[in-house]
Amino acid sequence: MIIQNLLLFILGLILLIKGADYFIKSSATIAKKLGVSEFIIGLTLVAFGTSVPELASSIAASINKDPGLILGNIVGSNIANIGLILGISAIISCKKIKKVVLKREGYLTIFSALLLFILLINKTISRVESGILLALYVIYLLFLFRDKEESKTKSEFKDFIEYFFKFKYLTTIKSKILRKNELKTTEAKEVKTLFTEGIVKDLLILLISGATITYGAKLLVEKAMFFSEVLNIPSTIIGVLFVAIGTSIPELGVTIVAARKGYSNLAIGNIVGSNIANTFMILGIAGLISPLSATNELIYYFVPFMIFISILLVVFMRTKWEISRTEGIILLSLYILFVISLFFKMF
Repeated sequence: MIIQNLLLFILGLILLIKGADYFIKSSATIAKKLGVSEFIIGLTLVAFGTSVPELASSIAASINKDPGLILGNIVGSNIANIGLILGISAIISCKKIKKVVLKREGYLTIFSALLLFILLINKTISRVESGILLALYVIYLLFLFRDKEESKTKSEFKDFIEYFFKFKYLTTIKSKILRKNELKTTEAKEVKTLFTEGIVKDLLILLISGATITYGAKLLVEKAMFFSEVLNIPSTIIGVLFVAIGTSIPELGVTIVAARKGYSNLAIGNIVGSNIANTFMILGIAGLISPLSATNELIYYFVPFMIFISILLVVFMRTKWEISRTEGIILLSLYILFVISLFFKMF
């Protein structure tokens, strides 16, 4: 039984690595053909694809009314994304940072972490609060895909806050609907050109590789939980540590491949995009299914650590507009210390 589970664990790891390789290639190709920047693709398409394991496991846990596993998975994944994944990625290859990354996604990552802490003060996230989280993610996507002229001049965090509170997303939705209804012949030809360039094939590869990543992550999570149960580890720790690491492996695979292939913006976009998606989208959907309750340990230890490492990431992003190998080592070291502290809590 143990040997069989170990082999399935290894199989899951192989599927994740190969799936991540094809996923990153097809994503970069689609970005180029559609004229979309690698970073925006990383923030949306790749970030969503690599967040599918967190989404699937969170929905399942929500249906089974296990909020500890959901919150532990999301908070643990966000910490692992920055400390483990970005730390390793920066050690492999120094990460150059665009100013817009800091001024928009960097601050938005901190904002999402602080908002989660505020919502958890009363030890629960209601369906209304979950709806607000999900709405924030949808509006964030609309903010990213505004008209190009507007997005070039107003792309910072303060612009997003203004966009949200002044209901400017309603104008974006209206313009997108009108534009769709006014499709011209030249636009139709552009669409036809994309098909002749093989974008359907790229999308198919993207879907297959995404499914491979998800299945591989599923195997890893299941087998990690099997070994955790054998060791009699509490469920809260399973969520924060084992499930979080298992569901974060797609981000690790995609980010390492992106780092090795020189797609620095895609690597950074994947990390911050995944954290934003985890907090806003996944917790939003899970909380709508069933309200989420949290323990004091999660509120006053795990979430504050997530806030701390998010702030540290932004500080590192400001230093020479890059995340150096030394800073990568610091992030990874902090994550290792965090994991060690969890083992002390277990035994």
